[in-house]
Amino acid sequence: MSEQPNQQQVNDARHAWLDSTLGRYLQQEEQLLYDQAVVDLFGFNALQMGCPQMDLLRDSRVAYRYVSSDSADTAAGADLQCCDDFLPIADTSLDLLLLPHRLEFSERPHQTLREAERVMIPEGHLLISGFNPLSLWGLALGLKNIVSGRCCIRTYPWNSRFIGLTRLKDWLTLLGFEVLSVETCCHIPPFEQETWRQRFRFMQKLGTRWLPFMGGVYFIVAKKRVVGMTPLKPNWKKSPLQPGLAVRPTQRKPSQNRAIKSDH
Repeated sequence: MSEQPNQQQVNDARHAWLDSTLGRYLQQEEQLLYDQAVVDLFGFNALQMGCPQMDLLRDSRVAYRYVSSDSADTAAGADLQCCDDFLPIADTSLDLLLLPHRLEFSERPHQTLREAERVMIPEGHLLISGFNPLSLWGLALGLKNIVSGRCCIRTYPWNSRFIGLTRLKDWLTLLGFEVLSVETCCHIPPFEQETWRQRFRFMQKLGTRWLPFMGGVYFIVAKKRVVGMTPLKPNWKKSPLQPGLAVRPTQRKPSQNRAIKSDH
């Protein structure tokens, strides 16, 4: 059995893949989706968990924006180093939370979502991007598992566990999130060679229009919903004033009525 890589080796492999032509293609596609989503979201605090190489909050109007990382790689521009399943953040303190490819690399993805629900304010927005197992990217992962075997070391992003979109939506529903929208990107097969991706560029328009669910990456926008108080409806049948407190109009005498008519 091959020796397991340490955290530094994993980080180096991740950075090397993101700097490759395929990694830049992935970042370009996802950056467009995040830019379109964050521009219309407001608040005071926003956090991007992971992928510090990408500035996914660059178009955000949130006042305070931070980036966290699970490693000590401060050169990438991270403001905070922490693990995903136990965040050093107070309850209900984030208006916007981004999880770019954090769940498939998390040891406990459901716990990561629980922490996300804890730190977000009611009606806060959660943005998630992940690899779609029901795509050509998921097929590539399956082929690599068969060829190399699970005992061998796989590099980023094939060393992750792809989470199905339906399963993830069920998790969000159980935690009280409402899925507002789902989009996909990266319809071109994950060829490492740029020439092969150029040959299959026609699949980008074809997949976007006719097979959107086959995109290599899905992008979810969800909102944290909190059950509020039940409003009390007014009882219109009940008199607003008690009979003893209501002022009754005075009775006019016949002479007063004749005086009013004569004035008119």
